[in-house]
Amino acid sequence: MKRGLLLKHLTENGCVLHREGSNHSIYKNLKNMVQTAVPRHPDIVERTAFNICKQLGIPNPKIN
Repeated sequence: MKRGLLLKHLTENGCVLHREGSNHSIYKNLKNMVQTAVPRHPDIVERTAFNICKQLGIPNPKIN
């Protein structure tokens, strides 16, 4: 999955960029105040994307 699509999915589900780390971007869900790291790779493995969504408490993205 492309990183841009994942970031769009995160923002559509109430998550915001909290801060930039050295190798990851930290996103926070404002509804439950949970945060997690999103790698800066151009392509993110689908399993990793699903785990990021699970950690943030949002639904999985639709994969076409």
